Amino acid sequence: MRNILALTALAAATALTPFAAEARPLTAQDLVEMKRLGGVSLSPDEDVVLYSVSEASEDHASRSSTYYVHSLVTGTALPVDALKELEGRSARFGADGAIWFISGSTGSDQIKRLLPDGTVEQVSDLGGGSIDDFVLAPNAASVVLIASRHLDCADFECANVKPESASADNALEYDEIFVRHWDTWVTPGTKSRLFGYRIQGGKMVGGQPLDRGLTGNTPSKPFGGSEEISIAPGGEAVYFSQRTGGNDEPTSYNLDIYYSPIDGAMAPYNLTSNNPAYDNQPTVSPDGQTLAYVAMARPDYESDRRVLHLRNLATGEVHALTGDWDTSIGSLTWTPDGSALIVGVGEVMEHPLYRVEVATGERTALTMRGNAGGAIPMRDGRLIYTLNSIVEPIDLFLKDGDEVTRLTDLNRDVLDELDPVRFEKFSFDGADGDTVWGFTLKPAEAEGELPIAFVVHGGPQGSFGNSWSTRWNPRALSGGRYAVVSVDFHGSTGYGQDFVDSINKDWGGKPLEDLKLGLSHALEQDDQLAGDRICALGASYGGYMMNWIEGNWPDRFDCLINHNGLFDMRSFYYSTEELWFPRWDMGGSYAEASETYERWNPVNYVENWKTPMLVVLGLRDYRVPYSQGLGAFTALQERDVPSKLLVFPDENHWVLNGANSIRWHQEVHDWMDHWTKEDGPDRSLDTME
Repeated sequence: MRNILALTALAAATALTPFAAEARPLTAQDLVEMKRLGGVSLSPDEDVVLYSVSEASEDHASRSSTYYVHSLVTGTALPVDALKELEGRSARFGADGAIWFISGSTGSDQIKRLLPDGTVEQVSDLGGGSIDDFVLAPNAASVVLIASRHLDCADFECANVKPESASADNALEYDEIFVRHWDTWVTPGTKSRLFGYRIQGGKMVGGQPLDRGLTGNTPSKPFGGSEEISIAPGGEAVYFSQRTGGNDEPTSYNLDIYYSPIDGAMAPYNLTSNNPAYDNQPTVSPDGQTLAYVAMARPDYESDRRVLHLRNLATGEVHALTGDWDTSIGSLTWTPDGSALIVGVGEVMEHPLYRVEVATGERTALTMRGNAGGAIPMRDGRLIYTLNSIVEPIDLFLKDGDEVTRLTDLNRDVLDELDPVRFEKFSFDGADGDTVWGFTLKPAEAEGELPIAFVVHGGPQGSFGNSWSTRWNPRALSGGRYAVVSVDFHGSTGYGQDFVDSINKDWGGKPLEDLKLGLSHALEQDDQLAGDRICALGASYGGYMMNWIEGNWPDRFDCLINHNGLFDMRSFYYSTEELWFPRWDMGGSYAEASETYERWNPVNYVENWKTPMLVVLGLRDYRVPYSQGLGAFTALQERDVPSKLLVFPDENHWVLNGANSIRWHQEVHDWMDHWTKEDGPDRSLDTME
């Protein structure tokens, strides 16, 4: 009997997808061509929302964005033509009522603002060089530019540093270990840096570096953004996070929060030097008296619990506001009156928003189902936020008490054409008798048995959950003909920190047992699932698990799909970039913990490999270098196991190019269709064998 949570999720999901007369499955082309929401900002009078909507190019290889102003009074949304004409990006409202943005229309990035009367003013007078992003003070009295510059640059213009002459052999030379990161080779001496400006007479004045004497990147790379920088309400001070650069950078997950005056007149001061672990997302209260941020307790562990802290900026006193809450804080925003913070967390495959009272720590859930984020609290108590789910892509919503209004419905025309799908959660007794959760997603109108796409998430500290993805999208993987089954094995997020920690030094132990027990449970609960027609697939750690299954559960699946998965733990350690990750998960460096690395090393079980496998890799993946995929493919070919190698020369750890995504889905479905067809090989239904 299905649990109540599963039935509730089912009702909510199907309500969003009305059956159409000519219904069809979601396709990869739909996924790429769907509009995507971004860049939400609220006007100071709280009457208008600004946001961007991106659309795919005709060849699907790129996307372009259009900004809209959406009236909360009339509900009308109009494009902002001036931003399109001026090649505007990173646009947001300022306290002056103007829309501030980066413009590249003159060949040199400049900061401009679009006034309410339609006039455009250029605020900066920069002599060349790109701007990555900017942060505007709450009172629009100062601005911080984010740009990649050499550490020796005296200011944003960097005229004091002469570019190095090109070498005839194009060689790169390094004397520090962090030579490449994510998908980019590091340029020695160049970092993502901050430059502070005051606004005087409507013009930016200054441009001094705020990170003087520091050696790291702000924002942190590769995924940090403006949430790592906060300007005080008066515009005079900046708070930012940074991890120290140098030879220790790839082994340290210790980010600290620094204070600097906006003019960079003094070296930045480290506010969190007493915590050797992660401190990030500094966010100043509306009255400028308190700094909110998240912190971890254990050094060099990227998946430790993120606790919300408050620092009294006058006394330096620090208080852990959510120290008694066994969850990680993912995002935080002050309410306008400073009495509470709106935070995002993960809970049993959902990502709700909560209100946390500053005085008491009391918590109130604001959303329940789906992946909520981008919270913008309003003065009258209303809340603007984004929401997506496993069924629908992201849109913008307005919450007023218990009433929720959908502000955008960007892809309704496509969604109304699609087959309804059924999303159900389930729980079972997993490894060590612990409660483990999973889900199934399948076509709601399908009749007869359905082959299974058994999806294993990456991380491994992560979760697919009830959220939309533009890459590994369960609804697109279903394709109207597969039931997608996924299990949040030990190590997954959303179930408390002990559950996250349980995968440490146990990569192939409890997680594999959970996958076996979870698949068996799903088959017992739903007789529509074809237990003899299953393909397992995953990326990153999910790809590792495909290699691990090949050697340790080789008789269960009709086929496997391994995307950028780890194959040889020894060679992976010596070729990846963020070394803190394997050091924590395996208990040290390879030299220090070789027994653990080898215990869970897929290459040691190649003699058992027999299941047909599709191997996918990106040549610009430096997290799991492409040699890992080549190694797996070589092992398969040497053993005459049916196999195929798909290489994307211009992709990294992910497939981001829309045209490549369409090809990826085609290859994945072709592989699954071939090996799970009804007259294919019969497999045992006993998932524990």
